[in-house]
Amino acid sequence: MSTLQTVQQLQTQWVTSENFRRYGQVICASLDGKAYDAEDAKLNLQNGIPRFYIMRLDKRGRKFNTITRHVHCTQCLGALEGKDWLMAVCPPNNDLNEPALEEIAAFRIPGNCFIKLHEGTWHAGPYFDHETIDFYNLELADTNVVDHFTHDFVKSHQLEFEMV
Repeated sequence: MSTLQTVQQLQTQWVTSENFRRYGQVICASLDGKAYDAEDAKLNLQNGIPRFYIMRLDKRGRKFNTITRHVHCTQCLGALEGKDWLMAVCPPNNDLNEPALEEIAAFRIPGNCFIKLHEGTWHAGPYFDHETIDFYNLELADTNVVDHFTHDFVKSHQLEFEMV
């Protein structure tokens, strides 16, 4: 059995509300006092205790070979200090235990907004070229223990991705 893996390049695109809709929402600044509407994050944090924290990540680069999903809650991620970053995603497919390769997309997210991932959205990241970025993360307190499903592309397809 061969241990060689192929590197598949994913073209990144700047995230917009329209091109990210099937994976989640893009949330940008709004004026104080604005009423709740469709532009606000639609959260599902009802299955446990919400956890909002800042995670510090060191230089991550642009390559990945695993992708994860959380099926019982939404997750929100955003960078502090205005730094842009990358995320690969694949739409939820609750009937399958692995993401559809042909549907994986890569996005560049500016540091002045955040993303909310729909329940079940496969995601790899955050990735970035900066030395360090602090990210805020909103999920459930036990998401990474009881709702963390990871697919390994090296094991299934001898495949690694690189966001370019």
